[in-house]
Amino acid sequence: MAFKIIVCAKQVPDTNVIKINPKTGTLIRDGVPSILNHDDNNALEEALKIKDKYDDVTVTVISMGPPQAKQVIREAFAMGADGGTLLSDRKFGGADVLATSYTLAQGIQASGEFDLILCGRQTTDGDTAQVGPQVAEKLGIPQVTYVKEFKLEEGHAIVKRALEDGYEELKVKLPCVLTCIKELNTPRYMSVPGILKAAQQEIKVWSAADIG
Repeated sequence: MAFKIIVCAKQVPDTNVIKINPKTGTLIRDGVPSILNHDDNNALEEALKIKDKYDDVTVTVISMGPPQAKQVIREAFAMGADGGTLLSDRKFGGADVLATSYTLAQGIQASGEFDLILCGRQTTDGDTAQVGPQVAEKLGIPQVTYVKEFKLEEGHAIVKRALEDGYEELKVKLPCVLTCIKELNTPRYMSVPGILKAAQQEIKVWSAADIG
């Protein structure tokens, strides 16, 4: 039976060249290069590790952002992802975590059935760590945050969740949402054949109307 993994990924400003508007306290995004959010990269790597280990696993990346956010999906393709969808509409502009999680949940539902959703713990431009848990709530499925290790069993995931003074081990029913931390793995690099293949792969672009 096919096993479908969805990875939520976001394009964020490169924190190595970040600047803050002293009057508003907000990020200055103009002229700042954008990258795949670090924790989301760990989520993608874990999905690709599962794909490498098991047969009939597909990895689909879903992102919300402006048209240029297609770049992070291209990067995911170059690392081995099978499909990608960008949720892009001016109506999504200025979204807070509530609106972002709602939009992502709608996009995930529109994508069809899934077995596992992997997200980064948080994004470098927001640092709320709320979007992944809120997506789980809106989809009505279990969630585990701060995942440092996990393995799949029949119908379940066995998860180690990082705490300040150790970890706790949980058994969670699939489908579920897991939010990943950097200790989970070391992300792979894009390969040259992957980059060439990625240039030919189709990225779906869905508007607010497309996802209801």
